Amino acid sequence: MRKVQFVNGEYYHIYNQTIEEVPLFKTEENYLKFLKNLKDFNNKSFYEERKNIIATKGFKELGSFLGKMEKVVSILSYSLISNHFHFILKQLTDGGISKFMHKLGVSYTNYSNKIHKRRGPLFQGAFRAIHIDNNDYLLWLCGYINGNVEIHKAGEAKNYKWSSFKHLLGLEESEILDDTNIILSQFDNQEKFENFVKTVINESRKRKDLEKYLLESLN
Repeated sequence: MRKVQFVNGEYYHIYNQTIEEVPLFKTEENYLKFLKNLKDFNNKSFYEERKNIIATKGFKELGSFLGKMEKVVSILSYSLISNHFHFILKQLTDGGISKFMHKLGVSYTNYSNKIHKRRGPLFQGAFRAIHIDNNDYLLWLCGYINGNVEIHKAGEAKNYKWSSFKHLLGLEESEILDDTNIILSQFDNQEKFENFVKTVINESRKRKDLEKYLLESLN
């Protein structure tokens, strides 16, 4: 049983990484598939229900059906990097985070195993979760997640395609994120938010007392 109990209206840091030496993403198509799943599984739909709609009406009708369904989580930030992911999620309905992450994990593991011709688990067990219990941690974590690729020296955060940073900076639209005003409203403008993320990146890379927050390493 999880130590963290998910409560509606509360925010959580959700993260996981793959088993040793197995990449989570190999191609751009893999990233796009994962992002699509973030959108498509954020609802109360069931597998059989989705399967029946595809069989009888097709994928276009499925998309319309899913778009009208109640969301189970709000996705505030995300980062997808080679062998791991990070989210900030707010639970909206009872069991929302657990159901969302189960559908996401099972679906992507099946997809990845099929296209990469492998078997077995993809992730290092169940996803990990930390309750975000104060505003300072929420802000810092948002900076950490959106700067994650740069913290690992794997790219420039502002130009990275597979995180929420560009959306938060107003550089592109997103069908995945909502509830972002809780972060952006605390900064006078997006330039100050960008500078805050840069500060988190620099501090995360140089301060020894933050090493415990570097929750993953790149393979």
